Amino acid sequence: MKVSVFGLGYVGSVSAASFAADGHQVIGVDVNEDKVRAISEGRSPIVEPGLPELLQEVTGTGRLRATTDVRDAVHGSDLSVICVGTPSRRNGSLDLTYLERVCSQIGEAIRDKSTYHVVVIRSTVLPGTTHGCVIPALETASGKRYGEGFGVSFNPEFLREGTALKDFREPALTLIGHNHAVDAAPTMQLYEHIAAPLHSTSIRVAEMVKYASNAWHAVKVVFANEIGNLCKRVDVDSHAVMDIFCKDAKLNLSPYYLRPGFAFGGSCLPKDLRALQYRAREVDLELPLLGAVLDSNRRQVQHAIDRVEESGRRRVGLLGFSFKAGTDDLRESPMVILAEALLGKGYELCIFDRNVSLARLVGANKQYIEEQIPHLSRHLCESIEEVIDRSDVIVIGNASPEFGTAITRCRPDQLVIDLVRVPIDFAALRAQYDGICW
Repeated sequence: MKVSVFGLGYVGSVSAASFAADGHQVIGVDVNEDKVRAISEGRSPIVEPGLPELLQEVTGTGRLRATTDVRDAVHGSDLSVICVGTPSRRNGSLDLTYLERVCSQIGEAIRDKSTYHVVVIRSTVLPGTTHGCVIPALETASGKRYGEGFGVSFNPEFLREGTALKDFREPALTLIGHNHAVDAAPTMQLYEHIAAPLHSTSIRVAEMVKYASNAWHAVKVVFANEIGNLCKRVDVDSHAVMDIFCKDAKLNLSPYYLRPGFAFGGSCLPKDLRALQYRAREVDLELPLLGAVLDSNRRQVQHAIDRVEESGRRRVGLLGFSFKAGTDDLRESPMVILAEALLGKGYELCIFDRNVSLARLVGANKQYIEEQIPHLSRHLCESIEEVIDRSDVIVIGNASPEFGTAITRCRPDQLVIDLVRVPIDFAALRAQYDGICW
């Protein structure tokens, strides 16, 4: 294809050279004449291993050239890839000046272009920016309507400085956000030579994936450092700890705990986090990230309480009481905390959990109910049907499969608040539905 790449900084230079290496005819565009001159002469405007050699190759074959002329670039290409910077302002907001300006310039250039032109956003922007900033700027400047005279897709980059060319060539995945298939098709063509899974989604999801990824990377760095700092204080080899920690791809480095939903509980996680913090205090060490985890977890319980209160209804049924489906463990169950809070606020409660039947409980859990939460035991019901019949709001508290089937029997006037995203046949669901964070 014929491709124009706007912004010849880090992402733009690497992308332009790589697209050209894959056989596309590429025009690099930048307002900085020094960058344009460097690219035109086969020199790299940035320090990145392998890029100078690649630029020499693709400019030598004529597959990559650079210009400051926006109209020339747009009219000489099928799609434009925007890689301009979106720097941070002092208050933390993004400065979209460069993005808005280049969108207006591209819009002006496609005003008199007869063919459909696709604009690909590769710059990092917050969810809603493409619809709230990019598309309006293009429509205003071009006089054309999005989806008719031009298209837009979102293609975030996952390049690391120092390994950018390898990351481009061997990514974990390629992500393309779009609203129209006609916009996705040419964007996908850019990556025909890349042997990686290609994921197609909405523009807003694609925008957010980039931020979720970077936030997770930041959390991992700080987490490793906090564990390392504590290890040093207690004379433990932190690298030996993390080397073994990273061998666990089933739980530690996996999707297992990365599902938005309700708070964690049980006999391990809360207890062990508190113990780590206590040990850190003993050696005069602060663990800000780990110290914030339990508070954030508590706030997720409060979100559920707030949602029940916002419904304006007083009769609440809880499906699931243990902290995890398939167990009878009530120790530090967030559902117990939720039930106690609602009961304290005067709500009528009905609670069902097949594994937390008083008749079946033995040992520690029976003792826990009798000694710690006897005021809740009287609200336990014998069947799901009883909970549904006696409640106006149904709260799904763990992922027991029977709950997804049962709530299809709810009435249209009832509200289902799902805390775990249990599988539901929405075609059969008559009640109102609300997920805690989806």
